[in-house]
Amino acid sequence: MAIYSGRILSGDKRLPAVSGMFYESGASALKAQIEWAFKHPIGPGQLPQISKERKGVSKAFVSPHAGYMYSGPIAAHVYATIAQEGKAETYIIIGPNHTGYGEIVSIYPHGSWLTPLGEVRVDNELAYHIAKESSYANLDEKAHLYEHSVEVQLPFLQYLFESKFRIVPIVMYQQSPRLSKDLADAILSSIGKLKRDVVVIASSDFTHYEPHSDATKKDMLAIEAISRLEADKLYTIINEHNISICGPGPIMTAIYYSKGKGAKKAELLKYATSGDVAGDKSSVVGYAALRFI
Repeated sequence: MAIYSGRILSGDKRLPAVSGMFYESGASALKAQIEWAFKHPIGPGQLPQISKERKGVSKAFVSPHAGYMYSGPIAAHVYATIAQEGKAETYIIIGPNHTGYGEIVSIYPHGSWLTPLGEVRVDNELAYHIAKESSYANLDEKAHLYEHSVEVQLPFLQYLFESKFRIVPIVMYQQSPRLSKDLADAILSSIGKLKRDVVVIASSDFTHYEPHSDATKKDMLAIEAISRLEADKLYTIINEHNISICGPGPIMTAIYYSKGKGAKKAELLKYATSGDVAGDKSSVVGYAALRFI
């Protein structure tokens, strides 16, 4: 058993960091919360239809990572689409590093992640290959111990597919086009060599703590660049307009990766703010669900 800054890794199992805060801590309550998100008026409006056949239409997604009570209905649009396309072999989940621990790009190397819905194995072979192919990413556990951006995606996947899939958790502390392109190229090279069927999920929230109307205007500028698969343009817009997107690196990685897989555009599945869900529009966080096709 290893201990890092008070967080316990039980053997090679990564314990949940935000269970009971960002989402319910009990299995039954968590399933009910996820179903609430799917049925919500801002969500898809119904429970997902899970395809038994794999249909690899979408190359990547952007999904929010706030508390389910705020962003869950928007994230549900991503997972309703994932359900319709059937289970992939491995989900590469890339989020921002909010804590500052670990490497500039940290790939969780091995073992499994626990949530109230069970245990998901890390695709350690793919994780090692991506780290080997990248000039910046390293195998690292520390960056993931308290980080929520990857963790909150897992219960949705487990709701759909139980634990019959694998993951590669990645978090980015430095989020530049150069590092994003490097990571995307490393993923493309690695899945080619290993013949993996993967889906990339970029975990990001959009504008933080601005009035609803201002947040929406800013976020639509960013979403327009994303829809055209213009990573460099997105980075410029974020800086020019001071848009507080927390995961530009994961989103740019998804853009570069998707273009490498032949994607032509990103489709906006749903955009809303915390104000749309909770009612207070004076200071909101923006959430977008997108897919790259």
